Amino acid sequence: METGLLERVPHASVNGSRALRTPNTTNLTLPFIEGEAMVIALDLKGIACSTGAACSSGAVEPSHVLTAIGLPPEDARATLRLSLGHQTTDEEIDFALEMIPPVIYRLRQMSPTYKKPVIA
Repeated sequence: METGLLERVPHASVNGSRALRTPNTTNLTLPFIEGEAMVIALDLKGIACSTGAACSSGAVEPSHVLTAIGLPPEDARATLRLSLGHQTTDEEIDFALEMIPPVIYRLRQMSPTYKKPVIA
């Protein structure tokens, strides 16, 4: 799922080491959006997710873990945390890969910080 999202969402990046972490969880920075808006939009699509790091769940301030690894506060607030379980199906992953990119695209189009492509 992580690779699929990185391929489908421009400017997305993985937070933390790609080798030394929990293999079933990804934390991505998706610049130019507000993480809470993304979580609400994805929840309405039936996708369970979170923003920030697990240890800062429910906090208003950006995750101290994400800022400690060097993310500026605006990027630490633009994160998506997804976890897979033993019962997660391929169909659920495909559904997430289908739903998440358009949500991010739509939120970026509303963002005052996102530089929209100029069409000549």
